[in-house]
This record gives sequence, structure tokens and C-alpha cells, in this order.
Amino acid sequence: MAAIMIEKASTLKPKPEDTTLGFGQVFTDHMLVAEYHEGKGWGEARIQPYQSFQMDPAAAVLHYGQAVFDGLKAFHGTDGKIRLFRPQKHVARLNYSAGRMSIPPMDPEMVLQSIRELVRLERAWVPRTVGTSLYIRPTIVASEAFLGVRPAKSYLFFVILSPVGAYYPEGMAPVKIRVEEQYVRAVAGGVGDAKTAGNYAASLTAAELAKHDGYTQVLWLDGVQRKYIDEVGTMNIMLRIGDEVLTPPLGGSILAGVTRDSSLTLLRRWGMKVSERQISIDELVDAHRTGRLQEVWGTGTAAVISPVGELAYRGERMVVQEGIIGKVTQRLYDAIVAIQYGNAPDPDGWTMVV
Repeated sequence: MAAIMIEKASTLKPKPEDTTLGFGQVFTDHMLVAEYHEGKGWGEARIQPYQSFQMDPAAAVLHYGQAVFDGLKAFHGTDGKIRLFRPQKHVARLNYSAGRMSIPPMDPEMVLQSIRELVRLERAWVPRTVGTSLYIRPTIVASEAFLGVRPAKSYLFFVILSPVGAYYPEGMAPVKIRVEEQYVRAVAGGVGDAKTAGNYAASLTAAELAKHDGYTQVLWLDGVQRKYIDEVGTMNIMLRIGDEVLTPPLGGSILAGVTRDSSLTLLRRWGMKVSERQISIDELVDAHRTGRLQEVWGTGTAAVISPVGELAYRGERMVVQEGIIGKVTQRLYDAIVAIQYGNAPDPDGWTMVV
């Protein structure tokens, strides 16, 4: 691919201290942009100073929600190298989501190399403390100005970067989750397996109601029978019942999580019994009542591994392992983080040095 045109910012922002970082609140000096026009295809990517967009009030994304995004991270290794974690997998998922929303696909190599170039330019923004990282948000939105239900003929692709703090600044702690009974997230055949903006908008009401009652997230049930567990609001879900790890299958209603895939790879390598199958909420409740529910955890880019200490369903509080982090949960977290920061071998080539 051709060299990326770079317009550097004339003034640079002050960089925050690692200890002050939250999530998605501070953004770096530069961003990546590319445009698509029907008949011309995707234009060359360019790096420019971080700035606001000018958008027509009739832009299709504002009316019909044609928007997809992904999220990955860059880590400052203890050896001084900057590493991306599984960027090829994230780029492939971005294109999958785009296809589901009738957005023209992008050249994966162009996207990957453009992101590397942007992170290379902004390497001073990658925080150094273990647990912190540089969050990378590639996004595609429909930019054509028109009113009508059809795929747009022009699109805007952009990538912004945000230094983020440790998800658990005071140490990894189990979260409380409520099983959602009133609302549904997605059904097979819908867009539940695409990382599209509307999925997250649709989840807000249930999440806010749960938060009001003291829960961190909701655990969604399938949208047809309201019987099988699906995923948590921002994470995939895994359970350890007895000596077996269970997780819902990728059946078209849940996101193909990159951390989910990484966790399954490691668990199988460790010789654990792993099953990707439907798990009914009744099975989960019975496993808890009979003492066979050993651990519950979520997997996702933001938290990596999030232990679940309590589940609530139909007025019943199910405390998992007395609210203590399980040994498999902790082992997964430690193993993935060690690879991300270059502190452990990377036999699968998950990291890419910038």
C-alpha cells in the first residue's frame, strides 16, 4: 500500500498521568480517516489532527443507524515494545459487521497497517503501567445525505485512540449481574453478532434499570424462548460447572468475542473440558443450588476477564464461590495479560509489535 499521508497537529495536548485515566474520556492528538464513494471505492487513508466532523443533517447514519465499530488495544510492554493484541481478528470482525450492515468491506491489510501507523505516531500516548493501555476505536458510518431506507452510497471510516486506565484500579473484584427477564437483546438472524451501534443503544434501558438496583451488568437470555443464556451487556459469558467450562455457542445472536476465542484456546491447551453449547438459565440455577457452579466470568476487550460474584434471577441471589475469584478465572486473566505485555511466550502470534 502507498505511504499514508500524515498531517501533524500544530500543538500537542498534555498527556495525563496513568493514575488519572478512566475509560474513553481522553483522546490523542491525531486520528485516521478514509472515505468511500460509490463507483470509486475506498480512498487512501490519511492521518490528521484530532478534530470534529462536519456532517449533513440528512446523513444516513443519523436516521437509519448504518454504523459499525470495533475495539482493540495497544500495550506498553515491560520490554519497552508497543504491542497490538490480535489486531487481525478485530479487523476481520469489523469487516464482518460492515457486511451485515450493507457497508462496503475494507482492505484488511490497509486497515491494519493504517492503525499501526497511527499508533506508531501516537506511541507516547500509550500508558506504561500494567493494566493500562491505549484503546483503539475503528468506526464506519454512513455519510451520504438522503432520506430513504437503502444502503448509503458514501461512508466515513475513522480511528480514534484513547489512553485508558486499569479496569480494576484497586484489583480485580467480582461483579454482580442480574438476569434480564423483561427485555431481549437479539435473535438469530438479526444483528446480534455484528458490532453495530444499534445493539448498544437497545441495551441501555435494561442496563440502567439493573444499575439502579445495584447490579453492574445484565445477563441476557435468548430472545425467542427466554430460556437460554446469551451474553452479558458488554462481555461474553463463561461458567465452570463441576470440572467443565461452558459458554454459549456462536449461533448468530452473540458477538464473536476476541477475548472469548483467546480464553477457549488457552483452556483447551491446558487440558480442560470445554463445551460451546446452549445453557438454560434453569441449568445454571440448578448447578448453583446443588453446589456444582464453581465459577462464572465474563470475557471482553475492556476488562479482559471479569469475575462474577453474584447472579440474581427471579428474586433469588446466587452467590458464586462466596464471592471469591475462582482459580480458572484468575489463571485466564493472568495468562492473557502476560501475553499482552510481552511477559509470556506468544505461541499463537496474537500480538503484533508496532
